[in-house]
Order: sequence, then structure tokens, then C-alpha cells
Amino acid sequence: MSKRFNKVLIANRGEIALRVIRGAKKLGYKTVAVYADADAQSLHVREADEAVHIGPSPAKDSYLVIEKIIAAAKTSGAQAIHPGYGFLSEREAFAQAVQDAGLIFIGPDPASIEAMGNKSASKIRMIAAGVPCVPGYQGDDQTDETLVAEAKKAGLPVMVKAAAGGGGRGMRLVFEETELLAAVQSARSEASNAFGSGQLLIEKAVMDARHVEIQVFGDRHGNVVHFGERDCSVQRRNQKVVEEAPSPAVDDALRLKMGAAAVAAAKAVNYVGAGTVEFMLARDGQFYFLEMNTRLQVEHPVTELVYGVDLVEWQLRVAQGEALPLAQAEILDNRYGHAIEVRLCAEDPQANYLPQTGPILRWVAPTGDGVRVDTYIESGASISPFYDSMQAKLIAWGEDRETARQRLLKALDDTSLLGVVSNKDYLHAILSTTAFAGGDFSTGFIGQYFPQEAINAAKPSARQIVLAAVALYLDDARRLRAEHGLDAEMIGWHSSHETGVDFKLKCRDTETELELLAHDGHRFTATIGSETVVIEVTRHDAQGFSYIADGLQGTARAARHGDVLWLEAKGRTWAFTDRTLAPVEGPTAGSDGRLLAHSDGKLVAVHVRPGDRVEKGQTLAVLEAMKMEFQLALPVGGVVESVNVEAGTQVRNKTVLVVVKPLAG
Repeated sequence: MSKRFNKVLIANRGEIALRVIRGAKKLGYKTVAVYADADAQSLHVREADEAVHIGPSPAKDSYLVIEKIIAAAKTSGAQAIHPGYGFLSEREAFAQAVQDAGLIFIGPDPASIEAMGNKSASKIRMIAAGVPCVPGYQGDDQTDETLVAEAKKAGLPVMVKAAAGGGGRGMRLVFEETELLAAVQSARSEASNAFGSGQLLIEKAVMDARHVEIQVFGDRHGNVVHFGERDCSVQRRNQKVVEEAPSPAVDDALRLKMGAAAVAAAKAVNYVGAGTVEFMLARDGQFYFLEMNTRLQVEHPVTELVYGVDLVEWQLRVAQGEALPLAQAEILDNRYGHAIEVRLCAEDPQANYLPQTGPILRWVAPTGDGVRVDTYIESGASISPFYDSMQAKLIAWGEDRETARQRLLKALDDTSLLGVVSNKDYLHAILSTTAFAGGDFSTGFIGQYFPQEAINAAKPSARQIVLAAVALYLDDARRLRAEHGLDAEMIGWHSSHETGVDFKLKCRDTETELELLAHDGHRFTATIGSETVVIEVTRHDAQGFSYIADGLQGTARAARHGDVLWLEAKGRTWAFTDRTLAPVEGPTAGSDGRLLAHSDGKLVAVHVRPGDRVEKGQTLAVLEAMKMEFQLALPVGGVVESVNVEAGTQVRNKTVLVVVKPLAG
């Protein structure tokens, strides 16, 4: 069959845009990128054959504007549009607009997206198709009274869920009847803000369950197949953190049953292209339909590695009208090995996963047998506040699960992301737990093994603090040599007796003083409290240094930005602020009555007006950053003097939002 298109526009950004661009170019297609202001220099723009600017940085003014995407396709001459995931990928209005414009949508038909886009409607359809579903309520009567009554009828605990969206928004797990009404009201409010619809459904909570999804694929010749399962049980706030294929809890017989149910779900909506049917898998082996994602999934690489396929290639072939390249039996016969993926995010686990923005001082991606990295970031780029916090996906394949796990641990060790706080160390800790290694866990894994108090307790060791001081000393020495043309042997030279250098380093809320004695520019003795640490530097350059301590050789990676020193050493990444010459710090943030934005983002709500009396800890404003909402409060009560912003305003980090005059005493 002759091709109906040879140029593809990718209506997305970041790593998925780059993934699709590279996949399409491999097959000989011309590619077109779209970009907002914040992405003008992004890698996906540079790698595409052509690129079209579509507007300001906020997604609502660019990537989410259907008319701008269609216009970009017309301008560039692209005949087909690939939506990636997120943004417009599951909007039936977008798929319809693409088709109405005479273009090809590389995904399912609008009717299929609409059928699965509403959780309540899709659940009714799945029950009719014989797909196992969780007991609950998905009716049209959306009054608070009805939803509370239906939740009681289902039996607590229950999940209150937004019908029109996913990603954990508008979702509440309720254990007590007294909490039902508040849960329904807050879920409805959040769903309305996130998806434009406050419709909810009630589901009986299946406790200690796993989240297992089936990759399906359909063509326009009536064929629908599945590629087995992915286990996505390690998740936080219903957002996936680790994904793997196959699931440690699924055997061949269960795989066939779940696969058949997923295929039935896809056939019930005449599904074409790549999609994912998500299930909850109970301890007793029973599984229940959750939802269907009518697009390519973030975690598709683990399926590709285990089944030896390129799902983007399949999407393009099916969009051209071709039949599926393989039959079901061939697909299952191709399954070999195990793959695990982690999502590397610019977020701070020790600050309740607060999204992070700023310049990337250094990015080093891992390599090695079985290792794959999907990303768009690079050294010198900047992470903006406008989009998702996920920056890269690290995936490892092995002949068995343990080989894949060990390869992924090594890949994380070899990954370097300096300049912004990330969850890299947190991911390493997850993969290192006995529970994950054993494969016996549920969606409660993170709550069980990584409570916030335990995460917050982590602090740099004395040696790591000393290594930071050594890194600062070596960096200063390099700068002196470069500025004054000094010989290397002059660094650390003394005309009389050796004298130490005092350092005052701050990491998060802890400030540490130490004395560092440089013997010859390569050997260091540090006194930190009552402890003495001896470090011998064997090699150093602008990237970091190798050292020997207590007879063991180690490596420290470092990058400096102003008075902040980023250090990777001993399996952890820390940011140290050099306060050696800094003035004494002021009082605790907010204690002066000034409410500051704690991140770049958009003000979703401002709850106070001048003259209002507020209490300590009361929510004054709500800030949205990287798709997450944060309740902002002050550690003092008082009377509101001024409100400097209004809802809908985009603000920078440390912008003064509200000023409160603290109450005396």
C-alpha cells in the first residue's frame, strides 16, 4: 500500500517528542516539532527537520491550543499528527479537529477516545463487555448526598475518583464515614479545576492490590492484540514512580486472562493504535478494570525491551492503514527477559516532592549493556516551571529481573544531574529495598517503606561535608591558577607552617563549621566537630575528583553555581551553600509575615483579603507548579496588610504574595 503521509508533526515536547521524532526519522519520515517560548532551544526542536513556534510558555497558551497545532501542521505541510502523551493526546476534540482538517491522527478515533475518556461511562461499557470491574457507583446523580450514600453502600474503604481525568487528581481514599462528605467535596473541586468537570464515581477500595496494566494494539483490519503486562505498583499520590515488565505477580495463565480482558475492552470501543488497559490486581488473583489510556504510555519502553518491538513504528504503520506486523502468538513467543523503568524527576523528596526549576549545570546519562535513557535534557539547559517535573526515563533490561534491577542501580549510580534537586537518590533507595528486590509489594509500597519522616531524616555524613569543602578548595585553586597563571605545584604551598582554612557550609537547614588543612594541594586533613577526616586527592578536574579515604578510593562529582556547590559522592547528591563569608541569616522564612512563593508557578487561588484576620498555618494561597498544587501558609497569625497577586497570575520563586502583620505576643 502506498504511503498516505511522509511528514509527521509531533504535538508535544520534552522526551516523548524527541522519542517520536527519532522513531519517525528512523523510518524515513520528515518530522516537524512545535515549541513554546520556554522550549525555543530545546533538543526536540533542534532534532526535528522543521519547527513551528506556537506561543507563550504556559501550556494553555501553546501546547493545549488545538487551533495552533492544526495551523502548524498546515504551515509545515505535515499530513499527520502524533500527540505523544499528556497535553492533547486524550482529547477527542483534538483527534476530531485533526481529522476534520484532512490530516491523519496517529492514535485512536475520536469516538474511541470519548468512550474511554470518562471513567463512569467507560466502566458501564466495560461491565457490558464482560470486563471485570470494581463494585461501586458511576451514575448520573452527582449530589453530595447520593455519592456519600453510595459510598456507604459499597462499604468502606472506598475510592472517590474524578470521572473525567487521571494522574491522581480528584482522587481520595476514604476509610471513615465522617470523612466522606469532605472527600467528595474536595475531590469535586480539584477535578473541576484540573479537568473542567466535577463528575465523580465511587469504587470499593481493593486494599493491598497491585497496579497492573496491559498494552494493547489495534489496526483498521479488525485485529487487536496485547503485549502482556506492566507492573506500576510503586507509585506516590497515584503517580507512577517505577514500572516493570513482566509483573512479578503474574504467571502465564493470569497473563492470558488479563490480556483477553484487555483485548475485549479495546474491541468494545473499536480501538485502533496503541492503548493501555489498567487493572487492579488483588492478592487472590482477581483483577478489576480501572481505566483505559487511549495513547502511548510513559512506560512503553519496558514493553519494547521485553517484546523486541518499536511501538512508535507500529503506530506509524497502523496510521498508514497497514495491518499489525505480528499476530498474538508471535508476540507472546517473542517475550524475553525483564525490564524496569524509573522516572527521573526534578523534585525534592525532602520537601514533600516540591518541583524544582533552574539551570542544569551538568547532565551525564548512563550507558552500558541493557541500559536505555529517554530524555531531552542536556548540560546548560534550564528546567522551566511550566511543564511536568519528569526529565528523563532510565530503563534497564536483563535476562531476568535481578539482572535488570542491578543494571538499573548501576545506571543510577552513573547518572549525574547537578544544578537542580532531583529524585535520583530516592529512586536508588527504592530499587535497593529488600521488598522491591523480592517483588512482593503493592500500591502501598512507598507509604510503607518511605514515610515522609524517614525521607526527611537523611543528612550528609561528615565525610560528604568534608568532600564538599575539598571540592570548593580545588575549584578556588583552579580559578586562581587560571586567573594568575600559577604553576600547579604552587597550590597548597606555604612559606612557613601549614595553616588551616575555615569553612562554614549549609546543607538544607543545617550549618556546619570545619577546618580544612591542605598539606600540598592534594592531601587534606579536616576537623569537623570532634571528628578528623583525611582525604587524599589522586585526580581532579572541572568535573570532580578521585580520592582515597580510609584506604578506599572513591569519586566525587561536583559543579558550582555562585555560592552553591553541588556534590555527588557516596551514593548521595547534596547541595551545599558556602556561608563562610556570608552575613548572619535572618529569622525563619515567613516569621516576618511575608508569604513568599516557594517555587515558580501559577497562583490557583488567593483565599484572603486585606483586613482579614488569619491563624498560624492557615492556607492563604494555592500555588500550582509542574501540575501539582501546594497550600501556602505562614508560621504566624495576624491581620492581612496587603495582597500583591490574584488568582491566575504566573509568579517567580520568592515573589511576595501576601503580607500579614503578626499579632503581638
